[in-house]
Parts: sequence; C-alpha cells; structure tokens
Amino acid sequence: MVVRLPEFRTLAKLMERLGDVSPDRVRVHPAAGTATVMDVERIRKKEGLLCELVEGVLVEKAMGLEESSLAGFLLGLLNVFVIPRNLGKVTGSDGTIQIAANLVRIPDVAFFPWDRLPNRRMPKKPVPNVVPKLAVEVLSKSNTKREMAIKRAEYFRAGVALVWEIDPRKRAVAVYTSLTDVVKLGIEDTLDGGSVLPEFELPLKDLFAEMDRKG
Repeated sequence: MVVRLPEFRTLAKLMERLGDVSPDRVRVHPAAGTATVMDVERIRKKEGLLCELVEGVLVEKAMGLEESSLAGFLLGLLNVFVIPRNLGKVTGSDGTIQIAANLVRIPDVAFFPWDRLPNRRMPKKPVPNVVPKLAVEVLSKSNTKREMAIKRAEYFRAGVALVWEIDPRKRAVAVYTSLTDVVKLGIEDTLDGGSVLPEFELPLKDLFAEMDRKG
C-alpha cells in the first residue's frame, strides 16, 4: 500500500501538526514528510534513540530518568496483576508500535490483551501493527498540552479503550475513557483498571512514593 504523505508548506504548520513540541525533538533527516517505519528502527539500531513517526516526520521520544523510573515501577505492578491471570502482555517505554498508517507511537506503558495480538503472541517485528487496550503516558517537561491531546485522539481513533496520563510533578493522573470522558485523580485517590483491567487497583500515594524512595 502506498501512503501519500502530507506537504507541510511552512515550519509553523509542521510544528502545529506535531503538537508544538520543542524543535530539538524533531529530526530533519530524513526530510519532513519522507520518513518511514524503517527509519524508526534504523535510528534505534544506529543511534540508540527512540523516535515516534507522525506523517513522515520523526519526533524523538521525550522521557527523563525520573519518568522512566516511574513507568518501570508501574510496569512491574501491572505485570504482577496480569501475568498470574494470563490476561495478555504489558510493554514498557521502548515498546514501539504502529497504530495506523504512517503513525508510530511509543506509550510509556501499554497493556495488550491476548485477543489484540496476532495468534495470541507478542509479534516479533520491531515495530508491529498492534493497538493496546490501555496506553499510559508519563508526562515529561517537554511534553506539551497540544502534543498530548493529539496523542489521545490518535489512541482512541486506533481503538485504545483507556488512557492514563501520569503527571509526576503534580502527582496526579488523568484517566481518559474517551476524548471527552476524563476523571482527574490526586495523590489521595486510587487508580483502577476499569473495564480494561477489572479488579486492578493502585493507591496513587503508593505509585508516587516510588519517586521519594532512597537508600
């Protein structure tokens, strides 16, 4: 299938499409509108960098050490819940997936029930065409509100049922079950898996306590 890539007449239009992210994250090679999924994997192998692909443009993944640690902690908690029940697979912050034509995203944590995986197995392709039921984004300082709104729209359009946006600085979580249905939780609240992961519960004070743990 041939994918027709957009023409960005101005840099302003390009940055608007990407969610007004920092230009430091936008790759200029390959040229805007010409990058492919193969370039995502090539840069990962050659430079060790994770890039998302948006309409032929490569955007470096934004994630600091603290955000990565928090995502890893959540990944572990989800695996403790998912694996004994054999519900599916959980991926971490380098889990690169193609959720639509010419669109590659890397949620910080994602849950795939077995029925969303081909032959009920994790694909071997570096960038498989699979869509999680739960996508988690741990916000970094360089993530813009517009960028996250665009990602949410893409996730729900692709078939994601639940999005958690975790804000480490505010110690809060926004739980989206659609583009318009959102519940905002604070540190005294409990995050649950809803219809996607019934019976999963996580007091947010336990999640954010990981940020303060020390030796």
